[in-house]
Amino acid sequence: MTVRRAVLGDAHVESAEARRSEFTSDFQDLITRYAWGEIWTRPGLEHRTRSAVTLTALIANGHWDEFAMHVRAARRNGLTTQEIQEILLQSAIYLGVPSANHAFAIAQEQIARFEQEEGDRS
Repeated sequence: MTVRRAVLGDAHVESAEARRSEFTSDFQDLITRYAWGEIWTRPGLEHRTRSAVTLTALIANGHWDEFAMHVRAARRNGLTTQEIQEILLQSAIYLGVPSANHAFAIAQEQIARFEQEEGDRS
């Protein structure tokens, strides 16, 4: 939970926990244990690189709600706006221009939201 909070921010985690229900509780436990407890805590990559990989994977699979959340997480993990832009440009070539176009629109909105909430850390 510590890593989940560090990457996604307290507000997101609190919101997710508030929506937890009997129906979703096992799923929340699963992602907390495996995504945040096993993968994001591994020593092989720092959080910045994991964020870059995650953004690309989410674009590739069209997981736009998760992509929006992880754009803010990427900024929190130290990726600059310019680095996110480069990830999206590369995605245009390897994943397709329509996907990158959609990703740019979402990322621009989420970067502005991040800067409003947490300040510009370019």
